[in-house]
Amino acid sequence: MAQTSGNIAEETGLHGKRVVILGGSSGIGLAVAEQAVAQGASIVIASSNARRIEQAVKSFGKNVEGKTLDLTDESAIESFLHGLGTFDHLVFTAGDALRLGELAATDLREARQAFELRYWAAVAAVKYGSPQLRNGGSIVLTTGIAGQRPRKGWFLGASVCGSIEALTRALAVELAPIRVNAVSPGVVRTNLWQNMREEDRNSLYESVGRACWWAASARLPRSPARICT
Repeated sequence: MAQTSGNIAEETGLHGKRVVILGGSSGIGLAVAEQAVAQGASIVIASSNARRIEQAVKSFGKNVEGKTLDLTDESAIESFLHGLGTFDHLVFTAGDALRLGELAATDLREARQAFELRYWAAVAAVKYGSPQLRNGGSIVLTTGIAGQRPRKGWFLGASVCGSIEALTRALAVELAPIRVNAVSPGVVRTNLWQNMREEDRNSLYESVGRACWWAASARLPRSPARICT
């Protein structure tokens, strides 16, 4: 029986699969890479930070390839993904620090840049990565709670997150039977929040922690994107 269970795990898990993670050198992307390797996958991680890529590759030791890649450069994304050959899963976790601020004080020329990495780079990754997926492959994008529960000054982040949710729904229809999903992990301590004042950032972490504790204590249905906000 134990042998049978092992076979099932290999067939339905990541054992022997090849996973490409764009934005996989830090934060949630790095955690995804760690879990994929732990489950027997070989991974390819790419981001714009050469130092973090080097550190990540060294930390894994095996079953990992690393590439420094400008994810705002469409031609670079195309060349990178076409050069990989086939793979099983594509994960896009790349993101820069949130651009926070109220509408009246926002420079719209700068605001447009928020979509370059978080939206257009994801579109390019799917456009050039989906033809490389093997049968049974999948695409996972990442979004955020701002699209559903924005706070004051979060209008730009909310717009980006909402666009990723809509993009995912459309791609799931267009690319079927390839599975396309978006994950909204809620508030996680990463560099995403570094543009907030330290006092505001710590207050956010504390309020989220209290909300999650209350939900767990009350035994409510928990969703990181909805309850823990």
